[in-house]
Amino acid sequence: MSYKLFNNFIQHKWLWLGVLIIIAYLSPYFINGENTHIRIHDNMDSNVVWYKVLAESGQIFTLKDVMLPYAIDGLPRSALPSPFDAVVWLYVLFEPMTAYTISQTIMRLAAYFGMYLLLTRFVLAKDTTPWITVGVSLAFAMLPYWPSGALSIAGIPLALYVFLNIRKYKSEAPKHAWILLVIIPFFSNFILSFVFFVGLMVVLWLIDYIRQKEWNWSFFKAICLMTSMYLVKNYLLITSMFFDSNFTTHREELDLGYNSFERSYELAWENFLYGHTHDEAHQAYIIVPIILFALFLAIYKKIQPKLLITLFLSNLVLSFWYAFWYWEGWRVIKDEISIVNTFNFARIHFLDPTIWYIAFAVALAVIWKYAKLGKYLVILVLIAQSLYLFVLTEDIKYGEVGTPTFNDFYSEELFTEIQQYIGKDPSSYRVVSIGMHPTIAQYNGFYTLDTYNNSFPLEYKHEFREIIAGELDKNPSLKNYFDTWGGRLYMYVADHGESYMFTKDKNEPIQQLDINTEALKNLGGEYILSAVPIDNAEEINLVLEKRFEQEESPWEIYLYHVP
Repeated sequence: MSYKLFNNFIQHKWLWLGVLIIIAYLSPYFINGENTHIRIHDNMDSNVVWYKVLAESGQIFTLKDVMLPYAIDGLPRSALPSPFDAVVWLYVLFEPMTAYTISQTIMRLAAYFGMYLLLTRFVLAKDTTPWITVGVSLAFAMLPYWPSGALSIAGIPLALYVFLNIRKYKSEAPKHAWILLVIIPFFSNFILSFVFFVGLMVVLWLIDYIRQKEWNWSFFKAICLMTSMYLVKNYLLITSMFFDSNFTTHREELDLGYNSFERSYELAWENFLYGHTHDEAHQAYIIVPIILFALFLAIYKKIQPKLLITLFLSNLVLSFWYAFWYWEGWRVIKDEISIVNTFNFARIHFLDPTIWYIAFAVALAVIWKYAKLGKYLVILVLIAQSLYLFVLTEDIKYGEVGTPTFNDFYSEELFTEIQQYIGKDPSSYRVVSIGMHPTIAQYNGFYTLDTYNNSFPLEYKHEFREIIAGELDKNPSLKNYFDTWGGRLYMYVADHGESYMFTKDKNEPIQQLDINTEALKNLGGEYILSAVPIDNAEEINLVLEKRFEQEESPWEIYLYHVP
């Protein structure tokens, strides 16, 4: 047995070397634990807490859309992840940071092996050097993915490998392909990205029929199976949207997309070169020039790299689609058709990283084969891209910009001290936060009237708006942000804008806070956790109870009571 293992390792030494590099990339999570710096935006300010509170709620499985009292005095259960989301169960079984680390590990390894299998089995020639197949897969695995997406973006190459397997071998497709087909939906988000992926598989299935005049029923069954699994997984969201007449989501008032033609054109090129914050492929400085060089080389050598051209132009088209989705010209249709207004069809750009790295691999194969000294150039390029991405691991990236660690961000000891001072069961009173994300309070067991979620009752948004109307009126940009989107039900401060990180080394007082404390009290608000002092607290009927600070915490919390 040991000989076979050793022989396997030697035969695939480059592949396993890549695994070791990924382990090194992931090592800060294992070594530092809660003292790791990780992304705040759309991560610690939201998803991490959503998973945690759901795991502790006792309402993971429910047949109807019950209300969870931890946020807005009754957040619909459908606003949180599905009970069939595998990451939820990581948070049930482990502490949040441990669950996060396991999720990151699964995501990176799935991205690595998925891209490797796709390149070696379906994209590149069998004799392609491991430098390209392993090198590109390794770089793809180290991309700074949106952490809470799990396999929503990182797992697309693996899913494509699975479908191409079934498409090619039909009823004789290997069992592991069907097993992976069943597993992937548990770790990925249908609405975010896989609705577009499945849609493309349908298009591919139809193209095959047009070309071959024969239905590939195994391929069709695979499409139906994955779609069915996503529908079952998202049963709560579906029933709340289509069968619950009592629930009107705040998304009904979404009013996005007023960019000028000029701005949309600029945004298209920005996305093409630099990507979106949730799906950065870091293609501008190495990948795009290499692809262009490969294309010119192909022209010089009189070869036709059809796949490379198709992939390159596909991402250009997707970038323009993404950018022009927010063009004001679309308003005519968005104002008439609800689904076009409430569903973000621009998210097809989440396919970009997969396309970029397949194109990168094809371009490198062209250079390796046809360019003089091409092998040395390919090796140099792969090392450069991999080193560049390696130092973008969360702990390094966010440590350099000075954001708090996981432990510092949530500061459990500090907020436990505040709870003990109040001296009541947290479920018996409601709080709001100023100068920091409300999920910090939620993480620490407070029940909040403010929140950040993908969906909540439209009526509540209107009621909450009464509290902050005075501040919104002082900042037109902030007012537009809240009224046209409003996913962040925050205690906005005009002078703060969209900044929510006022740590104790950055906490200038609010001189004139214009909030409606009567409206706050009517919603049940009793306390304000403010990261900055409020100079006119007495004028707006707030009583400063106490200032809380601990040396190891980045926060200085002023506890105000609404009498």
